[in-house]
Amino acid sequence: MNDTKPTWKKRLRLKRQSRFLKKHARRAEGATTRHARRFLVNRWDKIREIRLHVIGWFTGVGLLIGITGLQMIWLQQSYVHLAPVSGGTYAEAVKGPIQTLNPLYATTPAEISATKLIFSSLYKYDTTGHLHGDVATVISSKNDQEFTVSLRRDVKWHDGKSLTAKDVVFTVNLMRNPSSRSVVASSWQGIAAELVDNYTVRFLLPASYAAFPHALTFPILPYHLLESVEPTSLRENAYSTKPIGSGPFSFQLLQTVNGLGDRRIVYLNANKSYYEGRPRLDRLQLYAYKDDDTANRALRTGEVTGASDVSSDIASAVDTDKFKVLTQPVDSGVYAIFNLSNSLLKDKKIRTALRLATDTHAIRNNLYGQPNPLYLPFIPNQVTGSDKIAEPKSNLSAAVKLLEKEGWKLKDGIRTKKNQDLRFRLVTRRNVEYEVALKTLISQWSSLGIKIDAEVFDTSDISKSFPGDILQPRNYDILLDELVIGADPDVYAFWHSGGQSNFSNYGSDVSDDALASAREKSNPALRSAKYLAFARQWLSDIPAIGLYQSNLIYVHTKSTRVIGDDQVIVNPNAHYANVKYWTAEVGRVFKTP
Repeated sequence: MNDTKPTWKKRLRLKRQSRFLKKHARRAEGATTRHARRFLVNRWDKIREIRLHVIGWFTGVGLLIGITGLQMIWLQQSYVHLAPVSGGTYAEAVKGPIQTLNPLYATTPAEISATKLIFSSLYKYDTTGHLHGDVATVISSKNDQEFTVSLRRDVKWHDGKSLTAKDVVFTVNLMRNPSSRSVVASSWQGIAAELVDNYTVRFLLPASYAAFPHALTFPILPYHLLESVEPTSLRENAYSTKPIGSGPFSFQLLQTVNGLGDRRIVYLNANKSYYEGRPRLDRLQLYAYKDDDTANRALRTGEVTGASDVSSDIASAVDTDKFKVLTQPVDSGVYAIFNLSNSLLKDKKIRTALRLATDTHAIRNNLYGQPNPLYLPFIPNQVTGSDKIAEPKSNLSAAVKLLEKEGWKLKDGIRTKKNQDLRFRLVTRRNVEYEVALKTLISQWSSLGIKIDAEVFDTSDISKSFPGDILQPRNYDILLDELVIGADPDVYAFWHSGGQSNFSNYGSDVSDDALASAREKSNPALRSAKYLAFARQWLSDIPAIGLYQSNLIYVHTKSTRVIGDDQVIVNPNAHYANVKYWTAEVGRVFKTP
């Protein structure tokens, strides 16, 4: 039988059930109406009479609930607190522009910052300012002229390939090759890298150099991706804008904000397979700005959460309720460097008078953060015993007497001798701190009767080049500029007569011998003795006046955790020593017992 069509019996049964349901529905409706009349409508007047009791009862219940909630909050504070949490995005403002992300050609702070995050090195500086292994595990030396380095075996490129000694040798050969046009090519001439095995490299130097491990902080490039690229075309290769490294962050995107290319953003993702452990941040973004004004605007508008190496005028104007300002000394110094090719500055007595008239304490007091004094050619704590060398004192009256004795007479406010004015051209680059120091020096030296013609070079002008127009031709009488010393006191390049960056044209047999000998000594005591001998001779010869130790000024929102208050920063581009632990957000976390 087909059950899809209801029979007459089924229709009868459904009809009875329908009458039954309607009957019970009417009964329920009647009962509800009677109860409503009896307990609500008929008693409404009585509810009015007891309304105070009802209100009191509801108030009591509300207070009880509120007290219970407060108690829960108070108890929660004993086991939950606000703390940095993993995840999120940190946006940092850095000084641009960004033309390349290939470390062989990185020159601007923004380019160098990006390569520090994307690439690994054999060695890097930790938060105490000391050198320690990154990809390297062990280093051994033979007469400080042959260095053998062993590598970690768990380092992966961002594409999953293993990093080996072949990559290190390949990178060194690229740096040395003039055809690649690397910015560090001159520093690696004469140095050879040999492949010992897959995870061992041997470096051969032309002469003993005890500080060579500090040179092993160069970023390593991937052999498997670049082996077929001609060195002459490496700079223009697509790899320069889409790099693959092995560092804590991997490249995602390079965005150009405007058509001029001076506003670019580098988007980086956390390397989940990073050999030292995954960074706490999910993403890190570098915003490249052409000047301090645009970086300051980005901070104020919230476009970025932090800014590196900001000027003092920005730091002094930020909202301290929202931002934290960290001022940390770096291993660099600002000097007034005398060009000893100048006929007047060849006279040591004139240089002595200039130093006697220079009050470096007044200069530092005029600068934001009052930087540390620096009167030696290296950072004092780098050389044992340097605290025993006395700091030169200013003495304006002694300077006046010295010039008077040498026949420099005051005429119309300027010292003159044989119809020649005591006059110098002082050059510095545009920088808030340098310009403050410049004005103070002019004031101090003018009181001595010395005429100073100041020139502030605008490095943002692309039609000019400070190295090409000023430094290389030694186009100045006095140069006020920063010397990046680094973590090792080897200042051979700045003060040896054969140094590439000897901006004073200084030469002394005693200094040359001490500097050359110190870089050959691996024994700390012997090295310190040589550097102390050099420092004493340098102070005696006065090729320059040390003004102050440079500071890194870093600004970030208070909700982020980045550079530690006690972190030692070797140079502004080494502030990523603890980047693996940076955080962008805070959240409620349970306290650990």
